[in-house]
Amino acid sequence: MRRNMFKLVAVVVFTTLAVTSSFAQVSASATATASIIAPLTITESANMNFGTLIPSTTAGTVVLSPAGALTPTNVTPSGSGVTAASFAITGTGSLTFSITLPADGYQITSGANNMVLNSFSSSLGASGSLSGGTATLNVGATLVVGASQASGTYTNGTGFQVTVNYN
Repeated sequence: MRRNMFKLVAVVVFTTLAVTSSFAQVSASATATASIIAPLTITESANMNFGTLIPSTTAGTVVLSPAGALTPTNVTPSGSGVTAASFAITGTGSLTFSITLPADGYQITSGANNMVLNSFSSSLGASGSLSGGTATLNVGATLVVGASQASGTYTNGTGFQVTVNYN
């Protein structure tokens, strides 16, 4: 009888502990989510072209606005073909992006001669917004023309870099 009583007490204690510990355990669940967006792309649509210029005996500048307008100082524009650089940007929806333009001192050359581009400017300022996943970015700059600048077609084969990043 004593043995049966001991077994009965052991079963009651074990059952009580098992029930008590199962009431102490609770759990919850959460989901994991990730949103993937299309990476930004930027493609050159038009190269920057200051057109044909006639220098004077005094150094000058030609400001090319992002809209393609020239403002010359001590330089005479002659002819057509003036264009601001233009870039097509694609991405996701109506997200915003930052714009990084080249630093001052970008050189274009013709043989041993060079001119410098400074003060790059953007039609969108320092940032832009996509509309339906696209945007157009126009870029202008100031060309520094030396006094009696040597004749030639000035360019830089590697091109200048414009960078865009999602905000």
